[in-house]
Amino acid sequence: MGDFMRRFTVGLALLAFVSVCVLFRPAAAQSSAEGKNGAAQSTIVLFGDSLIAGYGLPEQDGFAPNLAKSLKSAGVNARVINSGVSGDTTAAGLARLDWAMVDKPDLVVLELGANDALRGVEPTQTRTNLEQIIEKLQAQQTAVLLVGMMAPPNMGKEYGQEFNAIYPDLAAKYNLPLYPFFLDGVVADPALNQQDGMHPNAKGVDVIVGKITPSIVKALP
Repeated sequence: MGDFMRRFTVGLALLAFVSVCVLFRPAAAQSSAEGKNGAAQSTIVLFGDSLIAGYGLPEQDGFAPNLAKSLKSAGVNARVINSGVSGDTTAAGLARLDWAMVDKPDLVVLELGANDALRGVEPTQTRTNLEQIIEKLQAQQTAVLLVGMMAPPNMGKEYGQEFNAIYPDLAAKYNLPLYPFFLDGVVADPALNQQDGMHPNAKGVDVIVGKITPSIVKALP
């Protein structure tokens, strides 16, 4: 418990330093599933924004704990760490990357970029930030599952084409497995989203977990 509080306190200080827009406290370093006797065969860090953090949901309905259950059902003994921060951009993610990797994960599920698109960040900058994150992880010999996002239609066709191409391009450049779109099967479905129309509800999380679990299992070293 002391180690948890230490990392939690450091995380809050770092988030204040980079001045990111955080709607909820970061859930980083929160272990959702551990193996017998506290030992885990694999450590998975979910590195992303509010979609990973579980914005607007009770803890038990969030992505991380439900993914942990799904992996267990698939026969994977894994420790799943929720390192999602609501409001995170790719720039904010890059700034906190070193701290988030203190658990030395076997796999990082990299889900960032949605807030870049919502804020109209230049796609070239989003691409550069993601490149730096990936290169740092690969330098540490950490496996990465790149999770794609899509620009909202109101950003215009040209912006959308440039932004949406980032993820398949980077997957090819760095030889990474790609899950093309985190919200696949959920986006624009009122029955699967919260009232804001952007964040999945508990049912939506179930859909996402069911779709992405095979890709995470396959991406594990």
